[in-house]
Amino acid sequence: MEIKEAQFIVSNSDVAKCPAADRPEYAFIGRSNVGKSSLINMLTNKKNLAKTSGRPGKTQLINHFLINKEWYLVDLPGYGYAKVPKAERLKWEKFLRRYILKRENLYCLFVLIDSRHEAQNVDLEFMEWLGISEIPFSIVFTKTDKLKPEELEANLKAYEAKMFETWDTMPGYFISSAESGTGKEEILDFIENVNQNN
Repeated sequence: MEIKEAQFIVSNSDVAKCPAADRPEYAFIGRSNVGKSSLINMLTNKKNLAKTSGRPGKTQLINHFLINKEWYLVDLPGYGYAKVPKAERLKWEKFLRRYILKRENLYCLFVLIDSRHEAQNVDLEFMEWLGISEIPFSIVFTKTDKLKPEELEANLKAYEAKMFETWDTMPGYFISSAESGTGKEEILDFIENVNQNN
């Protein structure tokens, strides 16, 4: 699939104000500073579609983009550490969980994980919650260009071993790099296949 058009539709913190649930929706989420905005910009061929920032917690709203007039790409706030008051962070998490549970046209949630780090409890717990809630998701390992091939392989094996402590099978995952474009074709082909089969 090629993204020819990416149109910003709306930003909000209220699931009721999201666009009508009349098209497939794919949302991207991860811990602050995982490279989410950079990945979205890489997938859509737009340098500034999603706002990138060195400051964790920049995305604070649910951002909807209409892709090729066919499906929605959704940029969600990061979870975990962010330089915002705890009360504000809890408020985000509440509306995020409401969005994830209530949005009936959410076909897949892409959970972004920084490939350079070992498994973090906040990510593992979040994915466990998704599994229990029966939310379809895939993992996207980001920033893989920062590692040597053998380092990446070792990190992925360690991550799989950690996942197998609670999962019977490893959730589907993608290897990506916003810098090199790695994973772009695979992620977009996956979305196209899901769209065609639903």
